[in-house]
Amino acid sequence: MTHLLPWPTCSTKNGPRGYPLLTSPTTDDRPDQQGTKEVGLWYPGNISLSLTGYSDSDFAGCKIDRKSTSGTCHLLGSSLISWQCKKQACVALSTAKAEYIAAGSCCAQTIWLRQQLNEFGILLNHIPLLCDNTSAVNLTKNPVMHSRTKHIEIRHHFLREHISNGTCEIKFIGTDLQLADLFTKPLAKDRFNFLLNEFGIINVNCA
Repeated sequence: MTHLLPWPTCSTKNGPRGYPLLTSPTTDDRPDQQGTKEVGLWYPGNISLSLTGYSDSDFAGCKIDRKSTSGTCHLLGSSLISWQCKKQACVALSTAKAEYIAAGSCCAQTIWLRQQLNEFGILLNHIPLLCDNTSAVNLTKNPVMHSRTKHIEIRHHFLREHISNGTCEIKFIGTDLQLADLFTKPLAKDRFNFLLNEFGIINVNCA
């Protein structure tokens, strides 16, 4: 069975092939949504039950307080099931620290999704968490608290614990394949459309 869900929407109407499609009841009154009224998330029925997390950050992206933005998303198989874009609570002093904090947020969501899947009898360990910053990846593997990391709040270091106990497994991924890039900054048209395709976000009239 295949389902098509909205991006983002809230009311129901008939979609392609009779499947439900959720759309916003206020879409017609919002000019910013005119180009996405018929766009939705496509969930094929034969996806694999493997969970993958992506984390990225836009270092010092806010021009007012210079705080960074964390962007995270999770795929079940090839289907997008969770995403987040949020300004970080503290000012990061380097790109590595901003990426490390974003990876911690991604890990927290990964743990929650893992618990939900566990309730359905799906047991997952060594869940890949993909980050495009080698310094941030190395910070999760370095147990020594030295001068480069001691200023990072303790609450962010729980990421190391879950890496060490095998719940998650952080890996490096090239920037070109970093899907969470969509949630941190404006993108060129070609890059934007590439990421939409990777997430399975499609026009329902073409489904």
